[in-house]
Amino acid sequence: MSSRLIGVGVGPGDPELVTVKGVNALRDAEVVVVPVMAAPDGRDGGERGRAEATVLHYVGAEKVVRVVFALNERTDRARREAAWDAAGERVAGLLREHAAVAFATIGDPNVYSTFTYLAQTVGVLVPGTVVETVPGITAMQDLAARSGAVLTEGTEPLTLVPVTAGSAVLKEALHGPGTVVAYKFGRQAAEVAEALRESGRLEDAVWGSALGLPEESVRPAGELDGAPLPYLSTLIAPARRGSGRGGKL
Repeated sequence: MSSRLIGVGVGPGDPELVTVKGVNALRDAEVVVVPVMAAPDGRDGGERGRAEATVLHYVGAEKVVRVVFALNERTDRARREAAWDAAGERVAGLLREHAAVAFATIGDPNVYSTFTYLAQTVGVLVPGTVVETVPGITAMQDLAARSGAVLTEGTEPLTLVPVTAGSAVLKEALHGPGTVVAYKFGRQAAEVAEALRESGRLEDAVWGSALGLPEESVRPAGELDGAPLPYLSTLIAPARRGSGRGGKL
């Protein structure tokens, strides 16, 4: 019988935001893999990430397997590829030994997730593996709830941009219609603040980091002073609205 690899979205950090289905998937799997960042020497850096911390609220540590991924490698492509290959081999080995392996990822496994690349690699290494995903709450949903920002109304579009693609992509989105959400913008906070000012969308925008964690920060984007923010910061620039209730229907 084919082994199953289940990508489980565990939300942005608050353990209470894991779905019932997600908790059941974690508990039913024989092994739960969590991604960890590599140290400069390529080994496990020892830091406990958000996914692992969330998983440990629901399953015992003996069931969790830490696998090093090049999550923080952006300049050395060869090193990144080698780390990905090693991670894929590690998970493939687990699938050869176990009928069901869960992979915990922050947010949702189908939205800018490590799981996408892992599933592709494992599909080559262990043909016939059944890949499944369990959706998770995303950072933009959590930030909207915590800040009171409305993501969409009526016929408004919603644009999600990873600022790692460059600030030009964000600027283009901000000059368009609807709400714009920016992920991973912390290191380019100054450029993001300037883009918001240029597009006239600074006043209603909000940003947040470490959502659901003790160090959580949720603030108006107008307070951005150009200083770098945590890498996983999220920004919401709501659509321009002024036509009253139901105006976009």
